[in-house]
Amino acid sequence: PTSAPPQPDPAAIRRTLAGQLDADARAWLDTALTEAAEAVDDTAAGPPPAWERRFAEAGRRVGADHADTARVLLLHAAGAGTATLTRLYQEGSGAERRAVLDALALTVEGPGAVGLVEDALRANDTGIVAAAVGPYAALHLDAHAWRHAVLKCLFTGVPLTAVAQLAERAAGDGELDRMLADFADERAAAGRAVPADLTAARALTDAAPPGRTATPPAGGGAKEN
Repeated sequence: PTSAPPQPDPAAIRRTLAGQLDADARAWLDTALTEAAEAVDDTAAGPPPAWERRFAEAGRRVGADHADTARVLLLHAAGAGTATLTRLYQEGSGAERRAVLDALALTVEGPGAVGLVEDALRANDTGIVAAAVGPYAALHLDAHAWRHAVLKCLFTGVPLTAVAQLAERAAGDGELDRMLADFADERAAAGRAVPADLTAARALTDAAPPGRTATPPAGGGAKEN
């Protein structure tokens, strides 16, 4: 549905994280990433590999502010496949689910993990919703699901800055503009303010993507605010 977003650089992410940790936390991270890199992603029954225990304890080891990043690096180092990611997501805490979603762009090629994004978009946890609309969703959600993801952000108060490649995917999308206009009308009818993000997103739909003209909203006509 869209071109691939810029690929994050795990080595650069690790350097930045290491610079923010104290000596004990850096040592823990180095050990955890080494264990993850040496692991074999195996869905066979048995005790979880050591790196998965590290994944669960990351918050205590590096602090809540850095745990998401540490967990993403662990998933990448382990080469976690879709089955492992799905299990960790289903069994994990909110923070662990958020990390799985953040890691998808680094760990999964193709649309095989779209189901995790779709599940996250049914959540009411704004952190999980924000993680769900990252680069993986930008690349793999179909137009219908992606439009509803944008609306979900507006419904739950997640800033649209969380939506990866918003400008690129919204450009020329008349159907998205119609949905946003309907939402704005509902807010106004209820006596509630229209979010600034909604107005900004509607402006993005005016831009025609390279090589084609913008798709007019259903029913045509000029926009009304």
